[in-house]
Amino acid sequence: MLFGSIEAGGTKFVCAVGNENYQIKESTTFPTTQPQATLDQAINFFQQFPDLKAIGIASFGPIEIRKNSNNYGYVTNTPKPGWSNTDFVGYIKKSLNLPIYWTTDVNGSAYGEWFAYQQQQQPLNSLVYYTIGTGIGAGIVNDGKFIGSIGHPELGHVYLKRHPDDRDFSGICPFHGDCLEGLASGPTFKARLGIAGQDVPLSNHVWDIIAYYVAQAAIQTTLAFRPEKIVIGGGVASETFLEKVRLQFKQLLNDYVSVGDLKQYIVMPIVANNGSATIGDFALAQKALTE
Repeated sequence: MLFGSIEAGGTKFVCAVGNENYQIKESTTFPTTQPQATLDQAINFFQQFPDLKAIGIASFGPIEIRKNSNNYGYVTNTPKPGWSNTDFVGYIKKSLNLPIYWTTDVNGSAYGEWFAYQQQQQPLNSLVYYTIGTGIGAGIVNDGKFIGSIGHPELGHVYLKRHPDDRDFSGICPFHGDCLEGLASGPTFKARLGIAGQDVPLSNHVWDIIAYYVAQAAIQTTLAFRPEKIVIGGGVASETFLEKVRLQFKQLLNDYVSVGDLKQYIVMPIVANNGSATIGDFALAQKALTE
């Protein structure tokens, strides 16, 4: 039995086919260009597998997740040029006619991490997954289900207390300026320093400023949802960076509630090679088939 995964990012699509043990049998990656051309590439890939039973799609957004909406399955008012009001699910179904589980990119990653913990005999009831890269988003899994009904969480756009050394930076979010994404996403390094984040040494003070903002997001998540674990992935994340986040988190939370060992609470993904969304999509595809 084969399941499909589409990890639809604003920069690239990662399509994969895996078996019932969630082992990848084949995958392909290609740039996210215009909707029809990009979706046709995905369809052409999956048409090679006549035994495919269902597909999980984890897409950049915002997206419409309400099944009773006329626009269910659409990418809605995204800033990605050309993709606003794209009927993603409908276009795929016309060619493949398979059960599809439709969710956000971060939900797919959150579910993949949650599922991986279950598979490793470390069962969790709840988990929050943040991706910090070109943008910032978060998915929340509680009791095996996603949080969000009339829409998906947009935790990348919460407002924060400004770092005292960062008050002159206006932020880069086109909607809110200095929300979490506007202050702590990958492109903010270049906006502040003129060089890309991967070229900024971790000794640079900007990393402490970013950690201050990410720690605040983790505190908001902790107090609002009380998850068992917060996973932080994406291009900005590293174990060294998370040490900075944990330090800021401890200082800012000031032991108000107990979260246990911070090294076990705020963690890197356990699925290797940024594969959380693919594993999550396989599991969600199987869920779509059984539901």
